[in-house]
Amino acid sequence: MHTTDIADALSRVEWETLKALSGVQARVHDEALHRLVQSDLVELAADRPSVTEKGRKVMICGSPTLWNS
Repeated sequence: MHTTDIADALSRVEWETLKALSGVQARVHDEALHRLVQSDLVELAADRPSVTEKGRKVMICGSPTLWNS
């Protein structure tokens, strides 16, 4: 699956959760976090979520669906 395909498949809540993980004090949506971990966009290290390389690529590409909203 291409990065843009993955980006288009994310819900707005998943996008907001992924973006929040880039912040210092991230407030995340538990269900969205679980789906992001399953999608290999986020990993849990020492019980703290962090964006994976794949997740960073998705964030950089963005979602054409969200661009138009």
